[in-house]
Parts: sequence; structure tokens; C-alpha cells
Amino acid sequence: MITWPLSAEQFSNEKLITDLLGIGVQVGSKEWASWNMERKELIGREKVEDAVRRVVGGGDEAVEMRKRARDLAEKAKRAVEEGGSSYAEVDALISELKSLKEKN
Repeated sequence: MITWPLSAEQFSNEKLITDLLGIGVQVGSKEWASWNMERKELIGREKVEDAVRRVVGGGDEAVEMRKRARDLAEKAKRAVEEGGSSYAEVDALISELKSLKEKN
């Protein structure tokens, strides 16, 4: 995944994806701006090209990122399947909402 944050929580999401999960690379945007603000810093095509090459290339970094992404995808899939942690939490929430509705 190539990250290019522009505003709000996108910078935090970038850190999660690139530093913590290790499944992406940064294009280099460092400046927060609202959608209607003029950007002071432009990202050159060289930075974009470098990020694309790092992600889609056959180097060790790209191979490891893809492996980690596949592992995370499998964990997410198991979590939402019946018996998974997310499935159980949503099921519990639905049950609680139904019981609250019945009380009222």
C-alpha cells in the first residue's frame, strides 16, 4: 500500500500502515491541510515512482510487505467468520440491542 496522507487522521493511519504493520510505504507528504487549502509542498513524480517500485517490485521489502498483508488478511477473515472475535462481538451487540428494545 502506498500512503499519501492529506489531512485529519490520514497521518496516523499512515504511521499504522508503514511503521507498525509494515505493509506500506510513504510517498512523503508531511504537511497537513484541509481539502480546500492550497498545498505548499508538492510531491514530485520521483517520490511517487520510488514508492510504486518499492511496493510492486520483486525486492525483499516488497515480498515481506505482501507476506504481512496476506497474514493480516487471513487474520481479519478469521475474525469475522462465525466463532471469530469480531463475529462474537457483533453478535453480542445485536443481542444487547434486542434486549434493550424488549425492555422499552
